[in-house]
Amino acid sequence: MAAGWHSYISYDPPIYGVAIGRERHTYHLIKGAGSFAINFLPYEKAEFIQQTGTYSGSDTNKFELGGMAFDRGKTTEAPILKDAYVAYECKTIDVNSYGDHDWFVADITQFYRDDALFNEKGLPDFEKLEIPLYLGRSRYLRADSSSLIKKFMV
Repeated sequence: MAAGWHSYISYDPPIYGVAIGRERHTYHLIKGAGSFAINFLPYEKAEFIQQTGTYSGSDTNKFELGGMAFDRGKTTEAPILKDAYVAYECKTIDVNSYGDHDWFVADITQFYRDDALFNEKGLPDFEKLEIPLYLGRSRYLRADSSSLIKKFMV
């Protein structure tokens, strides 16, 4: 599924969190498995991202619909998308309810990155990678080499 609310929580140890509505098919899959994957796709795959947030996996094979290939993770059975520029495999360590969503907190157990798309400082190389930023209401902004990047010296 596409997740609008997710965050890196800790660097050491590496911990990630994602908010998932209890009515979602993915909610029940993650709750049962105790693990999940977070995949970051380039802007060219924004339509697939939108589809995964629109259709339910209970009655649609989203991978087939979007023509998305994947491998199973090394530490979980979660799908690692072949087109992802970054992906995390995660094992759930805590779940808390907040309103109509549950916040799944997990140890990152495996990290994947397409190093060719990042510069020597570990930042995205926007000459090679365009990143979609979800704005809401099925709209995406493209972060690319034309985006204004400002560094603040504090």
